Amino acid sequence: MTKAGTTLTATAPAGPAERLPRRRGVELALIVLAVLLSVYGYCAVGVARTGTVPPGAAGYGAGLGILALVAHLAVRLRAPYADPLPLPIGVLLNGLGLVLIYRLDLETPGDRAAPAQLVWSTLGVGFFILVVLMLRDHRVLQRYAYVCVAAALVLLLLPIFFPAVNGARIWVRIAGFSLQPSEFAKVLLAVFFAAYLAANRSALAYAGRRLWFMQFPTGRVLGPIVTIWLVSVGVLILERDLGTSLLFFGLFVVMLYVATGRTGWIAVGLLLAVFGAVAVGRLEPHVHGRIEDWLHPFASIDAGQGPNQLAQSLFAFAAGGVLGAGLGLGHSVLIGFAAKSDFILATAGEELGLAGLSAIFLLYGLLVERGYRAGLALRDPFARLLAVGLASIVALQVFVIAGGVTGLIPLTGMAMPFLAQGGSSVVTNWAIVALLIRVSDSARRHYDGQVAP
Repeated sequence: MTKAGTTLTATAPAGPAERLPRRRGVELALIVLAVLLSVYGYCAVGVARTGTVPPGAAGYGAGLGILALVAHLAVRLRAPYADPLPLPIGVLLNGLGLVLIYRLDLETPGDRAAPAQLVWSTLGVGFFILVVLMLRDHRVLQRYAYVCVAAALVLLLLPIFFPAVNGARIWVRIAGFSLQPSEFAKVLLAVFFAAYLAANRSALAYAGRRLWFMQFPTGRVLGPIVTIWLVSVGVLILERDLGTSLLFFGLFVVMLYVATGRTGWIAVGLLLAVFGAVAVGRLEPHVHGRIEDWLHPFASIDAGQGPNQLAQSLFAFAAGGVLGAGLGLGHSVLIGFAAKSDFILATAGEELGLAGLSAIFLLYGLLVERGYRAGLALRDPFARLLAVGLASIVALQVFVIAGGVTGLIPLTGMAMPFLAQGGSSVVTNWAIVALLIRVSDSARRHYDGQVAP
């Protein structure tokens, strides 16, 4: 219709916002599959070793299934739009880790680790449920950035006051109870890095002086976070926890790159990593010995002293071939005291083969990818950096450990996420999965700028 030469066009009313599928049914189906695969592995180990199904198979399956179901119900209740993959991946990796530790326990009857690992796994899933139920909005963590960094530094300093174990001061042992504080510190530092970089991303990216190929921020902006990072890494080097110090360094560089978008930080990080590796490798005898073992893994055999841990690990991978020897039929226990922790991946490689090992790496890769995807889907800088940081912790840890036991890089001594023996590690990794669930729920709720009802 027209009025005074002006044409008025009727506008159609906006349609309802598109509702995203919640996909909780997909998550439940994948959880059932993860539990069944874990129970199958448990039974396969028993049949291979004794010819019969282990008597505890039903209890193991029921316990793992109940834990996974309660976790699923918590996600369905508080994070209905969350990504359906992280939780089933965590259940499958944790279940496979319990199977591998149980399999190695059969070779070391005086050192049974599976019951304790099952307790820690229960605590980890309980912590996952607590985070999903209580943390309604991940942005709350941004308010406690400096509380997180203070707690992280305290946790990193604690092992200094306790005796060294296998050449490193990374454990707190009280009355038979042991804890590795650096596992919790890495998540707290990721929260601090995300909060600080989100608050100062513009100054980090555009202020300061340009030197050579990149823009360096002012000391006032970059100084505090560099100081925190240097203190953390310095403490870890004093404690000889070189694996975690490498992890913190990689986390710092990755999050700085994501916050600023400056690829020069990657180059700077690589240069500093090379310089630090050369310096520490020459000055620290413990590290120098590991580098020598890496460069000459069969030197002990040539000297008539028998294979060392790295050589035994390489033999285990070679024996596995493409399809593996079968669960319960390998000899990776010959690796020695670290077979259930640092070198548990060698058991997987020998008994599941290249095919099974590739499947495990794909699970880790998928978990990391879902974390990156959740971060990229959010406009909130803190949430984006937090998701990328948490996913990068998993990626860096898998790379450092897998690279060490396969001879790609020198050994550093860390726990493979979910697979290896270690209560602190499994609890921390369940916390990471819970935070990724929370971030992914927020990401999918804000689909196309609309908040899903």
